[in-house]
Amino acid sequence: MGIRPGILVIFGIGVFGGILSALMAKKLRIPQVVGYILLGVLLGESGIHLVTTQDIQALTPFNNFALGIIGFLVGAEIRFSILRKYGKQFSSILISEGLLTFLAVGLPVTLILYSIIDSWSSAVAAGIIFGAIASATDPASTINVIWEYRSAGILTTTLITIVALDDALAMILYGVGTGIASILAGGNVNWSHQILRVFIELGGAVLIGFLAALILKLILRYTDKLEVALSSTLGLLLLTIGIAVFFQMDVIMASMTLGLALVNLDYERSKKVVQQLKNFSDPIYILFFVLVGARLALYAMPGWLWLIIVVYVIARTLGKIAGAWIGASLSHSEPVVKKYTGLGLFAQGGVAIGLSIMASQHLKGVPVSGSMSLGDVVIFGVTTTTFIVQLIGPPLVKWVVKKSDEAGKNVTIEDVLADMTIQDVLNPLPVVLNENLPLEKAVNIMANADQSIFPVVSKAGELIGYLSVSDIRHVLTDPSLWKWMVCADVMKDLPKEKMYPDTPLDKALSLMNQKGYNEYIVTDKNGNRLRGIISHYHIMREVERRVLHQEVVT
Repeated sequence: MGIRPGILVIFGIGVFGGILSALMAKKLRIPQVVGYILLGVLLGESGIHLVTTQDIQALTPFNNFALGIIGFLVGAEIRFSILRKYGKQFSSILISEGLLTFLAVGLPVTLILYSIIDSWSSAVAAGIIFGAIASATDPASTINVIWEYRSAGILTTTLITIVALDDALAMILYGVGTGIASILAGGNVNWSHQILRVFIELGGAVLIGFLAALILKLILRYTDKLEVALSSTLGLLLLTIGIAVFFQMDVIMASMTLGLALVNLDYERSKKVVQQLKNFSDPIYILFFVLVGARLALYAMPGWLWLIIVVYVIARTLGKIAGAWIGASLSHSEPVVKKYTGLGLFAQGGVAIGLSIMASQHLKGVPVSGSMSLGDVVIFGVTTTTFIVQLIGPPLVKWVVKKSDEAGKNVTIEDVLADMTIQDVLNPLPVVLNENLPLEKAVNIMANADQSIFPVVSKAGELIGYLSVSDIRHVLTDPSLWKWMVCADVMKDLPKEKMYPDTPLDKALSLMNQKGYNEYIVTDKNGNRLRGIISHYHIMREVERRVLHQEVVT
């Protein structure tokens, strides 16, 4: 049957509208992801109903793919060398903020529900599940903001690592918590089965991600073609996601392991693939967050459920901030980590929604009030709190990376190139040949010069052509011709595409790569006066020097 035309319309409106909403968000000085989510709310059940619940269910495979790419790119940001250096610090913060958030949310929610349903077992069951879900942090929106603001530094590294591992901790708390909740709510739990399920969801995900990374490492070793490497990466990532979904494993954990293992096993070969995948992923991110917004419908809910929502948001906020501060203090982390980490862990997304859906199945038979079950309380509460914290979380991530002075520090080669012109790498005094210079003398000059192309000028000093060793090989084989030939006899015409000192360097480098030139002649605006030459080698050396300087400063 294929995909319904309505889905394609949603995709088109989502991507195009997402770009417009991002531009508006940028003008308002808020993270772009907030614009995507608000557009989704407008398109979804709370807005014009263009995106329905049925559409969201039909797009589940796309959401899994998006989560897989997010997980892969998050994993690719984590280096084993960083984990070895800061492992104690990260573990302390992770456990402290996760467990404190679990308790901070679970206890008050339990008390509120007990006052409503007058059943300690059911209230504690729901409180445990709310607490477990609250410990999860959405990696997607957090990482998106970090990339948007080019952040780099110890706080950024801490945030990336914690949000990557938070979901694993939430899965463990949820697995144990739902077992206890089922017992308290009157169900029978096979604890060996429960532990095995958690082990498969997390351990199995790590295993398939690592195996996929080993296969991809071998492929990258035997191919230099970027398109083959990128296609292979996407294929194995899709396969990893598919296996994880089929065996009900954690998609983010599986794909994150793939990215983490690949980058640490073979950084040099994988970094270009990771960068290409990051460039490729922009429309997917936009659609993913638009669908997140469309899913977050605000239902007509009783007042006591709004009380749970308010308490959940406040308690989760305090738990994250206090827990991260305690963990950072115990591990003697840097002041910037202690001060700002908790504020960067607000976002809550797909993992929390997914866990709430699963939890609602466990508690759907426990009545609360009217036709509302305890399962409904969980899913409505988590859905609404996710909407709230997704609006608060990204701006806070932006604020902390700016306050910590880490925004704009993740400088890439592309960033440096975009800020440079030819003037920055120009050799203004290259070796120049006169049109009447005997070829014999020209050959001696060319043999001792550190350049491969040589501008040729007229008696009046006008640029009229150029010589290169490769272009005069047919003459070099017969030295008897050198004495009576001059440069004008064998020179070549200048390329039609002119370069000037103020030409953007990324544009110049792109043209050189396209034409296969290692060096290029730079002229004035009229094209008849020499301003110098540029070389691919010196361009890249200067660009890499500037990138390294930025990294050292960071």
